[in-house]
Amino acid sequence: MSSVNMNSLMAARNAILNQNNALQDIASKTANLTGPDKTSNGQTSIGQTQQTEKPSGPGGFAAQMTEALHDVNQLQATAKADITAYQMGETSDVAAVMLSKHKASIGFESTLQVRNKLLSAYKDIMNMSV
Repeated sequence: MSSVNMNSLMAARNAILNQNNALQDIASKTANLTGPDKTSNGQTSIGQTQQTEKPSGPGGFAAQMTEALHDVNQLQATAKADITAYQMGETSDVAAVMLSKHKASIGFESTLQVRNKLLSAYKDIMNMSV
């Protein structure tokens, strides 16, 4: 194995940090142009969700599940639009494209895990003796 030169390693680290700072500056300037709560395509960003209290009455769970599925669908549509825009050359921000893709992936995986837990609970209830 070859030894790692600490100076070249630190130079690479500094270059990455400088590029990250530049990307953050560009992202903040873009956010200032589009408004504080909106992304570049007019959607509310994931980190700034609105918390509202909803009464949990009849249909409360179903309404929450429907809303969650809608949110995941919206994330996937945003990711698809971002990927298409990148492929067409309309944007060159690879970090934003990958971030939206990962948000959609995490949302889908979470939805899949909730579905698996619901099916498991349903099977447990069906196997109970009355």
